[in-house]
Amino acid sequence: MKLRHRRSNDSLHINLTPLIDTVFLLLIFFMMTTTFNRESQLSVNLPEATGQPLTLTPETPIRIIIDANGEFAINDSNHGLVDTKLETLERALKDSVGSQTEPSLLISADANAPHHAVMTAMEAARNLGYVKLSFETQQRPELVKP
Repeated sequence: MKLRHRRSNDSLHINLTPLIDTVFLLLIFFMMTTTFNRESQLSVNLPEATGQPLTLTPETPIRIIIDANGEFAINDSNHGLVDTKLETLERALKDSVGSQTEPSLLISADANAPHHAVMTAMEAARNLGYVKLSFETQQRPELVKP
């Protein structure tokens, strides 16, 4: 019996389709599972004010005064609000604003006032739709020029 010698092709063929599919699946897997490093803390260097005070609009701003204990007062009144709740502050602001359409608010917070009290004042302004909001500060004595 005479067996014929099979002729083999000169080159070997390898199907690359499964390899490419696997590489794409790995790429998608790593893209979906990668977490990006986000900084949890921001480094902020605040500037110091050395210029002249900013002149305000002709209307008198409504002052929200926050003392060191976190208690609120409106417009230099001698007595504070009955409590430090958001609803109480909103009601007092509505009464102080009256018929003004776009009132200016000025937050005068003590240097030792709790952060949540300042945030409550800002939230009350936002809830009532008041967008003109600024903070009152004072210059350091060594920065005041004669």
